[in-house]
Amino acid sequence: MTKQAFLDRLAHGPILCDGAMGTQLYARGAAFESCFESLNLTRPELVSDIHRAYLAAGADIIETNTFGANRFKLAEHNLAAQVAEINAAGAQLARQAIESAGRTAFVAGSVGPLGVRLAPTGPLTPEEARAAFREQATALCQAGADALILETFGDLAEIQAAIRAAQATCNLPIIAQMTFTIDGRTPLGHTPEAVALALSEMGVAAIGANCSVGPARVLPVIEAMRAALDLRGRANLRFAGDLGGLPYLSAQPNAGWPEAAAGRIMYPATPEYFGDYARRFIVAGATLVGGCCGTTPNHIRAMRLTLNALALAPSRPVRVAVIAPKPQEEKPLPPEPPTELAKKLEAGRFVVSVEMSPPKGFDVGGVLSGALMLKQEGADVVNIADTPRARMRMSAWAVAHLVQTEVGLETVLHFPTRGRNLLRVQGDLLAAHALHIRNLFVVMGDPPSIGDYPEATDNYDVVPSGLVKLIQQNFNRGTDGAGASIGRPCSFTVGVALDPGASDVGREIKTLRKKIEAGADFALTQPVFDPGVVRTFLKRYEELHGPLKLPLLMGLLPLASARHAEFLHNEVPGITLTDVVLDRMRLAGDEGRREGIKIAQELLLELRNIAAGAYLMPPFGRFDTAAEVFSVVR
Repeated sequence: MTKQAFLDRLAHGPILCDGAMGTQLYARGAAFESCFESLNLTRPELVSDIHRAYLAAGADIIETNTFGANRFKLAEHNLAAQVAEINAAGAQLARQAIESAGRTAFVAGSVGPLGVRLAPTGPLTPEEARAAFREQATALCQAGADALILETFGDLAEIQAAIRAAQATCNLPIIAQMTFTIDGRTPLGHTPEAVALALSEMGVAAIGANCSVGPARVLPVIEAMRAALDLRGRANLRFAGDLGGLPYLSAQPNAGWPEAAAGRIMYPATPEYFGDYARRFIVAGATLVGGCCGTTPNHIRAMRLTLNALALAPSRPVRVAVIAPKPQEEKPLPPEPPTELAKKLEAGRFVVSVEMSPPKGFDVGGVLSGALMLKQEGADVVNIADTPRARMRMSAWAVAHLVQTEVGLETVLHFPTRGRNLLRVQGDLLAAHALHIRNLFVVMGDPPSIGDYPEATDNYDVVPSGLVKLIQQNFNRGTDGAGASIGRPCSFTVGVALDPGASDVGREIKTLRKKIEAGADFALTQPVFDPGVVRTFLKRYEELHGPLKLPLLMGLLPLASARHAEFLHNEVPGITLTDVVLDRMRLAGDEGRREGIKIAQELLLELRNIAAGAYLMPPFGRFDTAAEVFSVVR
């Protein structure tokens, strides 16, 4: 086959793709947790049987068993070195099945998401993503695929990276499909119209939706895409004819919402139901139809019968009149006023914050009395740590709420991303705001491996810079991460972490830039024991990006003894003491605490000229130590 042969077939009329591969492998005994793509090498006859079943059902396009055959997903099974081999085998098995069936059909190389989030919500750079997609596309192209089908993408930026990588690798036609949630948006909040307009500019052969629950949810997505493309200049939809440079539409839904039954995953949509929706998809403007998770050869056979019936109907253009609803003008509710911390930073007032840890039990008396003392001594806010050092403690939200309501002192809630999936992150944000906790310190958080429960899961869906962006560009504008309204804009003030003494200053500056671009309002630094380190960092930053305008609250950790100083210097990552400080603490002897306070006071006075505030971390819960330190500026 050639590229033109595939495009000519699309222009000829509706074309039928096959159905699920993964659920068919699972139904035939493949372990759910196994690498389905590796079966191309270890059990090729199993994959071939599924291809032949779809061909017998009438499929015109056979997708390769390579959906997750990229270096990142294969690495989970120690198979990253076999990307080319697994993809090539997938394309060859599909081709061999077509030849053995004596059918005219096309091989579509299946490419799915990488399984790692792209920056800024994840650690993967666009360059790394494109390299992985190029590697997979190259293998599929060289093994003889007729087209590439990019499917089940939830991130518009990721599928665009995949398209660019594929186009730079080969000239195969590309079918680009995204998945949509029950509310008609992608998991990251893109509307069907936005997806259609963005992908239609990229020179792909077809765009559409796959997976996405079931046919009833996919149909309005296709209609919305059709309406968006109509506005680009094509109002008449036909089975064949001039496309005006716009892509065809594709629809490949799941067989409904999966259910667990008798220890197996079942999908409720019947073949007859799919056959009916095949007609609806065609009338709505789709040219390529098929199935995704849960669909079987019987579903594809039912769709084939529908397409055959449509082909026998009198030939005439199918006209679809789509009238875009007039958007209702909504007046968003105003956000709440800024926090006291935000006002003080904006006014240039030197801010003093003190870190407090939640109790190990449920008695908060000590924390509340400490917060009251700090308020009386002149602290502006207290920072409530969340499971510091991965030790089990009371929820930081509860402590922050109690401090604010019973003491009347504003708090900064530490908000680690580690251990929270995207649903939990957003629910926690709403909970914090409902409790009037609106100052957040976004941080990765300590790994469970160093704490009380090393076996606890360590998963996360979003990195700190991505969470800052989610808060500032979604929640503070009245929407969740999927773009759905949350009723009223939040008014969070967001802080981020900074280590001016990092061993790789260039990398630290690069990370800080991401956080600033995402919308950070202030930064808290690691404990500082040498003002020269801070000045060097600020000078280096200025050389690269101009003066740093982000307000910095300099970390100060009063030392309690020479032993405490030695421990921090030698055993705590990110903390480095100078020889001068270590010598002073050794010479102080039994007066170590007094000397530690004096050192911290000196640092505070010197850093006051280059910082927006101080972030005090009193050791061993000695809040009176913190009060003594910041008394020199109060």
